[in-house]
Amino acid sequence: LLLAVLLWAPWWALHGAPLTELSGDQDFQLFLQRNLEFTRKIRGDVAALQRLVCDTLQLCQEDELLLVRQDLDIAQAPLEQCHRRTFQAETCFSQIRAGLRIYHGSLATIRALLPGHAGLVDTLQLDMANLSSNIQQQMEDLGLATVTYPTENQDPVPTFSSQFHHQVGGFFILANFQRFLETAYRALRHLASL
Repeated sequence: LLLAVLLWAPWWALHGAPLTELSGDQDFQLFLQRNLEFTRKIRGDVAALQRLVCDTLQLCQEDELLLVRQDLDIAQAPLEQCHRRTFQAETCFSQIRAGLRIYHGSLATIRALLPGHAGLVDTLQLDMANLSSNIQQQMEDLGLATVTYPTENQDPVPTFSSQFHHQVGGFFILANFQRFLETAYRALRHLASL
């Protein structure tokens, strides 16, 4: 359903500049292609961490953990601005950046669960910071307004009451992050196809 909405959604003008004009902008197209590739790399790293959680902690199936999830305070970073009919690039890009900041902090949970793979977590965090920076720079280059969501509304790094809850929380942080990345990837891909 989300894919149908994304493909059907009319992606309107960006502050007076018709999207058709923007879509022909070679710098914008280059930005989209590079960051689609970057997002694919980040998705691959998150998938690698998910495999490690499965192999190391035997937490592999989301449906088996749904009851435990109810006891955890694991939020999904919002990206509704990236698949609304009234799509505006600046609000979508701002939500992507805000979500990347949230997951950047949440990865401390994964580092604690998989201390032997801290290097992969560090690489992932660096890539996330670079993607956020790329988006910020592109927004500035396009003259798009930057929306910054207040830090007090961002979820703090989750805390857990037991080691098992910590493990399940880490599983859901990665699952939510993977869904977030999929939506961000689709939004970038849709812009690149226009």
